[in-house]
Amino acid sequence: MSQQPSPDTNHQRYWRANLKLMGLLLAIWFIVSFGFGILLAKPLNRIEFFGFKFGFWWAQQGSIYVFVALIFIYAAAMRRIDRKHGVSDDDQSEPS
Repeated sequence: MSQQPSPDTNHQRYWRANLKLMGLLLAIWFIVSFGFGILLAKPLNRIEFFGFKFGFWWAQQGSIYVFVALIFIYAAAMRRIDRKHGVSDDDQSEPS
């Protein structure tokens, strides 16, 4: 006979998954902005990209594309986490 996890256990697993996802995405954000935009700007500037130095282009444009992508990745991953832990409101009807 299988037992359902207690609400507290499910809640802890939900938040652990949420924090793990946020930690991963924040690490990517840090690497993209600080790492590529500041620390690696000079080595990246040796590469030409669309007529611009790549370090400059990355700091001004490329990192923005990554940040927008991270927003969509977070939304999709949280939707999946919500469904997995039974807190999704996708399948609930609107209150009348």
